[in-house]
Amino acid sequence: MTKLKLTFIALIALTVFSLAASITFGPANISTSELMHCLFSQCNNAISHTVIWQVRIPRVLVALVAGMGLAVAGAILQNTTRNPLADPYLFGIVSGAGLGATVASISLANEMTIALPLAAFLGALLSVIIVMFIAKVLQSMEQMLLAGVAVSFMLAALTQFILYFGEPFATNRVIFWLMGSLARVEMNNFYVIAAILLASLIAIFALHRQIDALLLGDDSATSLGVNVDKLRLLMLALCAALTATIVAYCGGIGFVGLMIPHIVRQVVGVTTLKLIFGSALIGGSFLIWVDVVARSSLMHAEIPIGIITSALGSLFFLFIMYKSRISQ
Repeated sequence: MTKLKLTFIALIALTVFSLAASITFGPANISTSELMHCLFSQCNNAISHTVIWQVRIPRVLVALVAGMGLAVAGAILQNTTRNPLADPYLFGIVSGAGLGATVASISLANEMTIALPLAAFLGALLSVIIVMFIAKVLQSMEQMLLAGVAVSFMLAALTQFILYFGEPFATNRVIFWLMGSLARVEMNNFYVIAAILLASLIAIFALHRQIDALLLGDDSATSLGVNVDKLRLLMLALCAALTATIVAYCGGIGFVGLMIPHIVRQVVGVTTLKLIFGSALIGGSFLIWVDVVARSSLMHAEIPIGIITSALGSLFFLFIMYKSRISQ
């Protein structure tokens, strides 16, 4: 058996272990035997049934698909832009989705179920269009990330402006949501994110050879028959849809799309299929354990997961800069 196959078997085992082990963590004291009884038979009491089936399992499953989705979006952005620092957060997609969701949260409080993900998608799509337009005007893929950072700050400023003049209760709710949390997720959120993720993976699988051609450069990809502009726009729209759906239900979770593909490419390489599936498995496991830390580290409070991922992401970013300076 090759080293690559063993690596993927180990990653699948890690994901299954993370799913199973994370269900045992939480503020409610439920013994392992009771937990097993609830999972494979019938719970002894209604409270355990509610905690396990309506709180912990939906939360763990949403953490899995959200981590997978953010890591896949980051990996696709990095390969289609040939920039190892590309990430939905730095690219402005999260800020755009946050702006759309903020507008929906404040103005359409009674129609959140459909309006929130739709508004988040439109905001994310807006940021992609602005970034693509700027990169087209500058005629430089290298400037795309800087354009994304600028757009991210601009849309974040607009969001803060709206929140500043918004109704206080709605503003507080949106501010907490922007920091990222899985505290209010439900099984329906899992089904929606999983459906978008599955559709994205099918599209990536169908186009993985064309995406690999982009790694050779735009001119080489064009000579191989790839419509570079169309493919890049399609992949960016796909990343926008995936990220926006996750942001709509889970809030702002930064740097997962930067860190995970960076780590995975050191292990399995840069070709699209290997990078995508490795990133999905590690990204899902990573966010599951971040959520465990978020809900278990304090006695009577929960840490927003966006704070933890941003802290880890900033340290990782500094590490990359240090490593690149050492290699020069």
